[in-house]
Amino acid sequence: MRLLHYERNAISIVTTGVNTKHIFVTGGVVSSLGKGLTSAAIGLLLERRGIRVRMQKLDPYINVDPGTMSPYQHGEVYVLDDGAETDLDLGHYERFTHSLLSRDSNFTTGRIYSRVIERERRGEYLGNTVQVVPHITNEIKASIRKLAGPEVDVIITELGGTVGDIEGLPFLEAIRQIPLDVGRQNCLFVHLTLIPYLKAAGEAKTKPTQHSVGQLRQIGIQPDVLIVRTERELGRDNAEKIALFCNVDKNAVIEEPDKEFSIYEVPLGLVDHGLDQLIVDKLGLKAEPLDMSQWQDLLHRVRNPEHEVTIAVVGKYMQHKDAYKSIYESLDHAGIAHSSRVLVKRIEAEELEREGPESVLGGVDGILVPGGFGMRGIEGKIDAVRYAREAEIPFFGICLGMQCAVVEFARNVLGYPDANSTEFAGDSEHPVICLLEEQKTIVDKGATMRLGSHPCRLEPGSRAEQCYASDLIHERHRHRYEFNSEYRARFQDAGLLATGVSPDGSLVEIIELADHPWFVAVQFHPEFKSKPQSAHPLFSGFVEAALNRHQQRIHAAL
Repeated sequence: MRLLHYERNAISIVTTGVNTKHIFVTGGVVSSLGKGLTSAAIGLLLERRGIRVRMQKLDPYINVDPGTMSPYQHGEVYVLDDGAETDLDLGHYERFTHSLLSRDSNFTTGRIYSRVIERERRGEYLGNTVQVVPHITNEIKASIRKLAGPEVDVIITELGGTVGDIEGLPFLEAIRQIPLDVGRQNCLFVHLTLIPYLKAAGEAKTKPTQHSVGQLRQIGIQPDVLIVRTERELGRDNAEKIALFCNVDKNAVIEEPDKEFSIYEVPLGLVDHGLDQLIVDKLGLKAEPLDMSQWQDLLHRVRNPEHEVTIAVVGKYMQHKDAYKSIYESLDHAGIAHSSRVLVKRIEAEELEREGPESVLGGVDGILVPGGFGMRGIEGKIDAVRYAREAEIPFFGICLGMQCAVVEFARNVLGYPDANSTEFAGDSEHPVICLLEEQKTIVDKGATMRLGSHPCRLEPGSRAEQCYASDLIHERHRHRYEFNSEYRARFQDAGLLATGVSPDGSLVEIIELADHPWFVAVQFHPEFKSKPQSAHPLFSGFVEAALNRHQQRIHAAL
C-alpha cells in the first residue's frame, strides 16, 4: 500500500509500502531534443519486457494547461479520454505504449501552485508561511506519486524544459527528494543532452553535456544514464570522456543519433545500446526477454513501401511542424497499414485563398482539412472542400474541417451564399454551424469546451460504419460549435448525410456525401486514437481511397 500523508505543517510526505519504481527523464543544453519521444521509447521497451508502466509529463510553464496556448508556441493540444488538455508529448506516450493516461499524467506549474493556494485559502497549513520548499515541492511529489499503485511497476516522469531554466527548479528539487522518500534503489535518473558537431573544428564537443550534468549535480541529482543526441557517430573516446567527467558508467552513455527514416526507429536504436537491460538491472526489475519482432516488421514496412500517395493538409498553423503532430502521425500509420509512403503537402489556407485551389491542389490524391480556431484562413479551407467535392478527390474533414464542409455545401449546393458559422458571422441568415447549447453561458476559455471521449452511433451501411466495423464508437472532442440540427433535413435531402450522431440524436458527429468516392468529415479528433501498429479506421479508409485514386490516375495515363 502507498499512503501519501500531508502533515498539517506540510513539512514532509510519508510514503509507505513502496513497490512502484521511478524513472525521471530530464534534458539539457537545448530544448527540442526529443525527451518525450525518448521517454515513450523507454516505456515501449519496458512494456515489451512485461513491465507495467505509467507515464507522466511535468511542464514548468505557469499556464494551468496548454488549452489556451497558441499552436505557434506550443504545438498541438493533445486531448485525453477524461477531457484533459495536455502536452503533445502525451501523444507519443499513447502511440508507443499502453500506459493509461489521465489528467494526472500532465501537471504544470500553474496547476501545482493553484492547488497549494487552494489549500492555503482553506487554512490547511494552520498559519504557516507557505513556501516553495516544502509546500510546492511536496505538491509536486504528491502529483508524481498519484500514479503509483500495486498494478504499476514503473512510473516514467518527463520534466519539460532544460536544466538551468529558473521555472524548472522546484520540479528538479522535488525529484531530487523522491529517492529520499522511496529509496535511491527505486529511482533512476536519465538525462538527455546534445553533442554538437563543429564543422570548423571537425569534431564533436562534449563540454555542453559536461556543463549540463554539472548543473544537475549541483542541484543534488546524479544521472544514472546519459542519452546523447548526435548528428554523427560519437566514437569510443568521446563516450569514455563523457563517462569520466559526468561520473556515469561507460555502458550508461547511450548514443542516440538523428533518425533517417522515422521516429519509430528510436526504440531499436536504444535496444542496440542495451538501454532496456541497463534499466532492468539498475532498478532490479523482474523482466521477460525482449521481443521486438513486431516493431522490426513495422519498420521494414516504413523503409520499404510498395506504394506512394500524396495528401494535401490545408491548415491554419502550417509554419509550426508540431501544430498538427497527431494528424501527420496518423497519416503515417495509415500508410504503414497499406504499405504506402504518405507524402504530405502542407498548405497554408491563406495561400490557397490567394493562389486558388486548382494551382495549389492540382495533382494531390487526397485532401485533409484539420481543426483550428478563428477566422483567418477559413475561406481557403472552404475553397479546398469545394475543390475536393467537385473534383471527386477523397476528402477528410476534422473538427473545423467538418464545419467548413457544412458551410461549403450550404453555400454552393443548398444555395445559401451567406451561410456561415456563428463563430465567424453571428448575423448570418443561415447559421449552419452554431454554438453548442451548453457553451452559451460560458465566459472562461480554459478547459470549458466540449472535451474528452463521447459516444457516437453510426448509420448502418455508411462509410463510417464500414471503416469502424461497429455501430457504436467513442471518440475525443475539443470544440465549442456544432452542426445546426435545424438544417439537417435540408442537407439530407441534398445528399449530405448525417451518418454519426450522439446517442440521443441531438448532435451530428459525422457527415458523408452519398455520391462521392470518399467524402467524410467528423466533429471529433480521430488522430488522438491512432497508433503505428493500429491505424485509426477513418485515416486508414481515407488513405486507401487516396491510394485508389492515385492508381486510377496512373492507369489512365498509360
